[in-house]
Amino acid sequence: MDTRSERFRTSSPDETREIGRALGALLGPGDLVALTGDLGSGKTVMIQGISRGLGFDGYVSSPSFVIVNEYEGRAPIYHVDLYRIEGADSLHDIGYREFYFGDGVVLVEWADRAPELLPAERLEVAIGMTGRDGRELALEARGARAAALLERLTQAVEDQGGRPA
Repeated sequence: MDTRSERFRTSSPDETREIGRALGALLGPGDLVALTGDLGSGKTVMIQGISRGLGFDGYVSSPSFVIVNEYEGRAPIYHVDLYRIEGADSLHDIGYREFYFGDGVVLVEWADRAPELLPAERLEVAIGMTGRDGRELALEARGARAAALLERLTQAVEDQGGRPA
């Protein structure tokens, strides 16, 4: 399986959102982004940017209590939050396969709570805090499609004057 990794540093929520927007502009049906990081690290901020890049202009918030929010962009966007699940069995009850393996873009917060259910082909984003507003985004592509996405994202960030960490 193809793998590729890259790191980016941001110094504000707006910069994190902008990298998310650039990523969202590249995503399409069938793509899954698995986000991890501590509480308050910026997973939802990143998803706000991704959703903008996918053409959704509405309000994006973490679906902690409902597990899945759906937004309409260029493709259906499924924003999944696994923070409150009690294990992978909880996702079977809500029919996760319909959106994990459907025709939309899936954005999973707290993906490390049920890693065994993630598809092999995915882009993983681990967000770490480097100060009050600073973040380090460690992206790892799993599979050929995800590796190509990450390569295109790196180029897009460099074209906008940003640099990988």
